Amino acid sequence: MLETYVSAPHLFEHMTMGCLPAEEIAAVRVPNPSLNSKAFTREEGRTDAVKLQKLYNSGYTIRIGNLQRVLPSVARISQGIQTETGYSNYVHAFLTPSGNQGLKHHWDQQMAVIVQLSGAKRWDLWRPPVEAPMRSYNESFRVWRPEFIPTWEAEGPDQRIDLEAGQSLLLPRGWVHNAYVPEGFEASVHLTFAIRERTPLWLMEKLTAGLIEDPEFRRIVLPGQLGTAALAEQLRGTRDALITYLESLDTDALMAAVQAASRTELEYMT
Repeated sequence: MLETYVSAPHLFEHMTMGCLPAEEIAAVRVPNPSLNSKAFTREEGRTDAVKLQKLYNSGYTIRIGNLQRVLPSVARISQGIQTETGYSNYVHAFLTPSGNQGLKHHWDQQMAVIVQLSGAKRWDLWRPPVEAPMRSYNESFRVWRPEFIPTWEAEGPDQRIDLEAGQSLLLPRGWVHNAYVPEGFEASVHLTFAIRERTPLWLMEKLTAGLIEDPEFRRIVLPGQLGTAALAEQLRGTRDALITYLESLDTDALMAAVQAASRTELEYMT
């Protein structure tokens, strides 16, 4: 079980002992904006356990980011996921007091697996308002409209799930979620495994990675070639050269390199 490797008491101990890197900590509470790191750090920039505890006691969710960089046990789980699936991933922990909420309604650019370690959290879910968001394309905060939340709330969630300790929730990419701990629920501690699925665009990047080795693709496009007529010619020529390059590739020979990349690449990619 996951609790063998990381538990709610374990995470609280890290927080209260000041063992967490400040850059991986966030204090969030709806409707307030995320706090500046000075609210929970000392003058030298290290996390201040007393300040963090006070924020938590006053209703703030403490988010501990990238546990796979902090805890070897979580790093092993993260690596295991990528070895088995080919998907890079990262792991955040959320410590939310009873009767409170850290983040407002939003959707994410990756699939997530939510693992409830202790307490319970309510998840109101709506089907994706945009198709297959990824990277900066259709991020919720980039395309946000004021009427989103009132509309969703008026229609009611498509799913409502009270996730209890020991349970997990698979949250597909793009699904709107509003997660909170209702009054009367025990304080919640959960892990979010954010999993970066691979896409045909990712495969295309692997197919074109070798272009840098061809000097024709490294030559200078002169300022005069960026005018309207000349630019059209440049675009057609580059498109044709790209097609020729792609048609010449031995995709069977590329397979081993692409598979290796899927199991080792950790960048923010989908």
